[in-house]
Parts: sequence; C-alpha cells; structure tokens
Amino acid sequence: MKPKVIAYKKIYPEVLAYLREACEVTYLEEWNEATRSAFDEALGEAEGLIGTGLKIDQGLLERAPQLKIVSNIAVGYDNFDLEAMNRHRVMATNTPDVLTDTVADTMMGLILATARRIPEMDQLVKSGSWTAQLTSANFGWDVHHKTLGIVGMGRIGSAIAKRAHLGFDMNILYHNRSRNEEVESLYDATYCSLDELCRQADFVCVMVPLTSETNKLIGEKEFQAMKRTAIFINGSRGATVDEEALVKALQEREILAAGLDVFVKEPVQPDHPLLSMPNVVTLPHIGSATEETRFRMAQFAAQNLVAGVQGKKPPALLNEGVYLNSR
Repeated sequence: MKPKVIAYKKIYPEVLAYLREACEVTYLEEWNEATRSAFDEALGEAEGLIGTGLKIDQGLLERAPQLKIVSNIAVGYDNFDLEAMNRHRVMATNTPDVLTDTVADTMMGLILATARRIPEMDQLVKSGSWTAQLTSANFGWDVHHKTLGIVGMGRIGSAIAKRAHLGFDMNILYHNRSRNEEVESLYDATYCSLDELCRQADFVCVMVPLTSETNKLIGEKEFQAMKRTAIFINGSRGATVDEEALVKALQEREILAAGLDVFVKEPVQPDHPLLSMPNVVTLPHIGSATEETRFRMAQFAAQNLVAGVQGKKPPALLNEGVYLNSR
C-alpha cells in the first residue's frame, strides 16, 4: 500500500505525477474552507505533508499520529516548530541551493531599482510627465564602487557578494554568526560587527533566517547608525526588521531609501505607509519566483518527501536526529 501524503499547494503536473507514482496523494490546489476540511480529514492518516507556509506546531502534530515528514517548498522554515517536530519524531525538510542564484538576482535588482529610482522614472515616463529636460531632482545614485553590507552570509548572501563585487566593483562588509573565509578570499569581504556594518555601508542588505534571535534584528538603533544616504534592502523575512522603525527612519530621512521583497504581514495592507513612499521599492515576496526555479524547488521538495515516507534520509533534512533515532 502506498503511503498517504497531502500536497497543500499548487504543484507542477510533472511533480504531482512523480508524487503519485510513490504515494497516495490528497491534492489541495487552493487553501480555502472546503480544502481545509479535506485537509483535516486526511491529516489523521497522512505520513507526509508538502507545501509552503503551513504552521507545523504541537496542535497540528497531535492530529497527525502517522506523520513522518513535512517538506517545505521553500528554503525558509520559520513555519516549523522544530522542537515539537523533534518530540513527535517528524522530519523537517526544505529546498536550499536551488533558489540561491535566483534570489541573489532579485536582491541585486532591488539594489539597482532603488538606487537608480527605476520604478519612479518608469511612472514619470508612463504618466506623461517627461515633458522637459530632466533635472537633478530626477537623478539616482551610483551602485558601482559603493560599499554593500550583507547581514547574513549564507548561500544567498555569498551569491549577492559575488554579483556585487565582481559585477559592480563593490566593497563587501558582512555580519554573520561566524566568519565565512571563502567569501573573504573570493570577494575581498570584511567581517565586522552589525553596528560597524550599519555605520559604514552605503547599502545594507538583510538575508538572515527568521529565528527568535533575528526577530526585529534591525530596529531604531540600527537605522540611526546608518548613513543618511544609506539604502536598506530586505530579502529575508519581514519580521527580521522593526517595520515601525523602518517607516520612522524613512519619514525622518535617517536613511535615503529602501527596497523590500518581504513584510511582517503578507500580503501587505494597501494603506501601509511604506506603500505611499516614492523612495521605497516594493515586491510581493517574489525573490525565488521564476518558472525554472519554482519548478526545481517543487521537484526537490517532492524528492525530500518521497525519501522520507519510504524510510530513507531526505536530501535536505533539517533535524537529522529524528532520522538517526528512527534507525
């Protein structure tokens, strides 16, 4: 008998076919009241879950006595209560590596769009306001040869450093839990404290996972330390930044501009003050959103899931102790 799994996100047909070869799949393409009922009904016998964003906590795990693995179609896993999953001996997996370059491209796009005011100038042309020679009021700021401070030098941070240093001759500062000697060697990156990074960088880019330690990592103190000409970029999670402090820093011109792919509450509310600021470039959390990358992410997540329900070690296992203790 095939193991029973639930897919609670729209999945590419080829990936769904792969899952169905190995598993009996309850497929919930959309998340609404009707599918929530079907999810709850299937959860009691499910050995695996695959999708994005569902909170995996003690309450859910208690309703899933057969569960062996939860496979996130994402690199982030702040929706996992890993302690609870460990107690229930449920494996947790994600999809690192396959989205690294795509997200790094997006972050460089945000840096360029914000510094060169590309969305503003696009609207100037489309609104018919380009009626005379442009003045300094329309000018942006150089990216090349500036200093980029990266908070979180993991895979994506390293890929951003590569693009910035080799492509734009940027000087790289970084703050991380530990030194990354590879980026120091390859891209002449300098390790420093968060305070020093904020004071020296022309661009501050946050790429840390969301944990209890990184929640509101960047707040009023950090914004006040930044240059008044600094541009702030966030491609991690909205909650790594104190949004009220960010709004205040922009309103009071403590920093120059911001480029954001993430918000504390998503979708962001239409009346959020950040959306009315012309010096803020906003994206709807699309860092990894290309067809090629999203397909690879789904494929990788499916491979994690199938391995887990078949008693094998998944390729991207976050809590290896669960697997080792089940041997």
